[in-house]
Amino acid sequence: MLRLRDVHKVYDVGTAPVRALRGIDLEIESGESVVVMGPSGSGKTTLLEILGCLSTPSSGRYELAGEPVESYSADALARVRGEQIGFVFQSFNLLPRSTLVENVELPLGYRRVPRRERRARALAALERVGLAHRADHLPGAVSGGERQRAAVARALVNRPSLVLADEPTGNLDTRTGEEILALLAEIHGEGNTVVVVTHDPRIGEAAARRLWIRDGRIERDERRGPSPGRGATAGEDAHASAS
Repeated sequence: MLRLRDVHKVYDVGTAPVRALRGIDLEIESGESVVVMGPSGSGKTTLLEILGCLSTPSSGRYELAGEPVESYSADALARVRGEQIGFVFQSFNLLPRSTLVENVELPLGYRRVPRRERRARALAALERVGLAHRADHLPGAVSGGERQRAAVARALVNRPSLVLADEPTGNLDTRTGEEILALLAEIHGEGNTVVVVTHDPRIGEAAARRLWIRDGRIERDERRGPSPGRGATAGEDAHASAS
């Protein structure tokens, strides 16, 4: 479970502090799929960064699997990010001079996984997202949708229990975006926790749980459909409606 209690995040920018989050209270169950919506500047990406241990609250409490994150050392936080959390970003964040398989291998290298095992797991992850035939291509030689699928493969290669996606369809056409959402739905269907940040109302319309954030506060928290781990995600419904 992910639990936030009265979480605030303040950035010191120039002479005036920027209050990105203002007293967030939130619980996300293991195996749940959540879509976080809101306009630009609402705080949704900051929330995702805190959930992913990329940033820490200015005040308040964040518990991951029952443990307060502020009690973790820097090394422990790095292990959590590397072993338990997978990240998917709108801009793909692939190294342009490394092949797709080399990009997918990167998280395993940080964990000092043996080279042969790294390659085998990276190829298996690419196979899962339908990119085994592109393994030796550079990112610039494949389409935007294929780059995002490679980014999903990289997020999965460490077999995380939590996948966080920040505008994963933002740079993609509608059909390719639906394919990425279907992949995320498949990941959720295997019992993983998936949190997607988006400003696209089409994604939110099909979600089992939707959060609306505005001005750093949760404006609305809406649940519908089956219990966590069993319901359709935004990707499943979007994919079905397109079929």
